[in-house]
Amino acid sequence: MIKLVKATIHKYKSIETEQFFNVEDDVTVLVGMNESGKTSILEALAKVNYFEEDDDFKFNMTHDFPRKQKKAVEKRGENPLAVTLTYLLSDDIIKAIETDINVRITSKEITYSKKYDGAGIFSPIAIDVKEFLDLKFKELGINAEIYLDDFSSIKNSEEFNKVIEKAKINGESSEYIKILQSLGKYFINSLKWDNPIAEYVYREYIKNNLPKFMYYDDYYMLPSRIPIENLQKSKYTENSEKTAKALLELADIDIEKLIKSNDFEDYKAELEATQLIISEELFKYWSTNQNLKINFDIDKIEKSDAQNNKRIVEHILDIRVQNTRSGVSLPLKNRSKGFNWFFSFLVWFKKIQEDKKSTYILLLDEPGLNLHAMAQHDLLQFIYDLSKEYQIIYTTHSPFMIDSENLSKVRTVVEKNDGTKISDSVQEKDPNTLFPLQAALGYTLAQNLFVSPKNLLVEGIADLTYLNLISNILTDKNREGLNEDITIVPVGGADKVATFVSLLRGNELDMVCLLDSFTDQSAKRRLENLVTENIIKEKKILFFNEFTGEKFADFEDMFTDEEYISLYNNAFNDNIKITDIKSDQPIMKQLKALNGDKDFNHYKPANYMAKNIASITLSEETLNRFEKMFKKINSLLS
Repeated sequence: MIKLVKATIHKYKSIETEQFFNVEDDVTVLVGMNESGKTSILEALAKVNYFEEDDDFKFNMTHDFPRKQKKAVEKRGENPLAVTLTYLLSDDIIKAIETDINVRITSKEITYSKKYDGAGIFSPIAIDVKEFLDLKFKELGINAEIYLDDFSSIKNSEEFNKVIEKAKINGESSEYIKILQSLGKYFINSLKWDNPIAEYVYREYIKNNLPKFMYYDDYYMLPSRIPIENLQKSKYTENSEKTAKALLELADIDIEKLIKSNDFEDYKAELEATQLIISEELFKYWSTNQNLKINFDIDKIEKSDAQNNKRIVEHILDIRVQNTRSGVSLPLKNRSKGFNWFFSFLVWFKKIQEDKKSTYILLLDEPGLNLHAMAQHDLLQFIYDLSKEYQIIYTTHSPFMIDSENLSKVRTVVEKNDGTKISDSVQEKDPNTLFPLQAALGYTLAQNLFVSPKNLLVEGIADLTYLNLISNILTDKNREGLNEDITIVPVGGADKVATFVSLLRGNELDMVCLLDSFTDQSAKRRLENLVTENIIKEKKILFFNEFTGEKFADFEDMFTDEEYISLYNNAFNDNIKITDIKSDQPIMKQLKALNGDKDFNHYKPANYMAKNIASITLSEETLNRFEKMFKKINSLLS
């Protein structure tokens, strides 16, 4: 097998300066904003070695070369390079080559370039012809030293035959001549390279094994009704017609015979068999709605002549999707674009899957663009499953089409003043381009916060820090701290608590909220609504004043005034005195007033406590409050 390892696009449309990117063994993702040049990259790759004859996938100087530079290149009479691809030969291919020619191959990498006129340039594998001949003569058991120079200068079959004639004139035996003639296959050199042995290796082991590209985008989606007569054309104006033709080829239906037939039963049977194959693959990954069924039918349009004789003027392939639950069927175009994309892609994919002799690289432009986020997740799984057998390069700007655990597979695409630029994700600085990656990473982080079925929702990171520290203090004293199977989740403020609870209710997670007394009435109402709707039980919403005995309390009121003032002064290098604090009011409101009515970073005192925990001693009063609170939380999440 031959793998693509690097793609260099010299100049193509918006790519005005040479750009390259490394290609992964399985999946490579091109991420960028709309109009950044992602599609152009896929098109350029596809035109190097497209899997079928298609004028849309041939380089064209007029349409493809960067417009600003086109006139200058034409005036110089140049035929510029479009793309250069670097491939890696598999160990099996290397072994087969070495077994054949006896020469050790020192480099597994080869390159193949395509010029704008369609000419291909292959970088020959370095093979010493004299070394090849010397080893071959030994393998064949003959002494042909006197012919070494003659054979070394051969460029084609004609010159090879002249050397054979020379050996005959020299009176060599017929057996000897026969052995020399067995070397003829190595010197055919039909491509007229300088090195015929390198040409032989390319022709026999590489040319037909180079991966072919298959490109797919939204324009290839199947229509609901397909005029079969149109599929007899050699060229198509619509890409959807190409997919329709692929469907009939997949069903092994002869279009010409179908058009001449009046009985469609045999053809319907072939289509239904194909439908079952595609549907089985489709619903393996389409979890959005499993109650759908694909139906193919062949319809006919008839016209009557002057004598009222009917004749078929057009045959139609009709594709409908039936909901097996409701019994309602609709034309394919009336189903979601996402479903149509998935189905139509499988038609294309099954077509190349039938070809067992070739290797393919799949180029997918914005796959799943019209899919719901969870359906995109299914599609991403489908792509990674396909990548076990195919290299896949796809473009996206959706965070749900990016695997945050494999960000090293992402390449960013950005349009700048001098054209499209391609780089690894770690090198990119453009915030708009990076946004899908950041969103994907943020989504994964949010998911991974809930690593436990039991979760304690708190307002901020300071709360989490305090709870962990004091729970450890209590357990070290053989008292009750927070159970280890409970995960503390900071949600970023009281106003976000209701949103978190509502969004995560379907995840079968057990949650308790631990909150400051509400000052934001709208946040309070949202949480009360969740209780009314039975999304969370009222007993699982705890407030700190329940444990301080006050009417209002923040987390910091769980400490004695002296303890928290000490943490505050040390964290901010301040000198607030205990006499400045009224014991019957929440401490945070008073500290804000003493700070010029400005908020302060609540995490700083928590961070100070974490760094100096060994020298901090909490009162029994404080420990008792926290132990009482932990016991309550543990019982609610038991």
